[in-house]
Amino acid sequence: MSTSIDMKFEIVVIPVSDVDRAKKFYANLGWRLDADYDDGKGFRVMQFTPPGSACSVIFGKNVTAAAPGSAQGLYLIVSDLEAARKELIARGVEVSETFHNAGVYAGPDEPYLFGRVRVSGPDPEHASYRSFASFRDPDGNGWLFQEVTQRQEGRIDPATTTFASVSDLASALRRAEHAHGVYETKLGKGRDENWPDWYAAYMVAEQSGAKLPE
Repeated sequence: MSTSIDMKFEIVVIPVSDVDRAKKFYANLGWRLDADYDDGKGFRVMQFTPPGSACSVIFGKNVTAAAPGSAQGLYLIVSDLEAARKELIARGVEVSETFHNAGVYAGPDEPYLFGRVRVSGPDPEHASYRSFASFRDPDGNGWLFQEVTQRQEGRIDPATTTFASVSDLASALRRAEHAHGVYETKLGKGRDENWPDWYAAYMVAEQSGAKLPE
């Protein structure tokens, strides 16, 4: 029996050993503090939300029995990997170099990667889902930036395409501008007067995984 009830995945619990230290770290990332509740009886919980995210993290005291630092493979999807790296580095966070995977499922690196051998530099074809950078919180909980510019088809309804932030929209506009420049060159007629329609079609197709206009 199918259901029409929305089921919104909104919370991930991460285990930490020092709540105030973790609070300082995640606040320094630029994440929004949504809650900091302490009942005064040994229970404390706080919630942070990354910019543009519909999902939040919670941590605290007596929130989880998991060992501090045991949360690994936490993906943060970004439209501009280098910009994301530079922002965190500017905030004093140690972030790995950009890397892609070797397309193999055995190797010395983290098993939660799509491939388990890190190769220096971005994916040679700059394909979505293929370029990464990583960082850890003070307890060792592991985060991955993953660059996604074009979604796989079926992941997003083209009728409800949205952009989570100004930076996401700006990045999409830049990619559309570049692609449209190539399109205008192919036309060989100079400036395309219908560029707003072309931009809109390109950006929606990119988000929903549909065939891009040419």
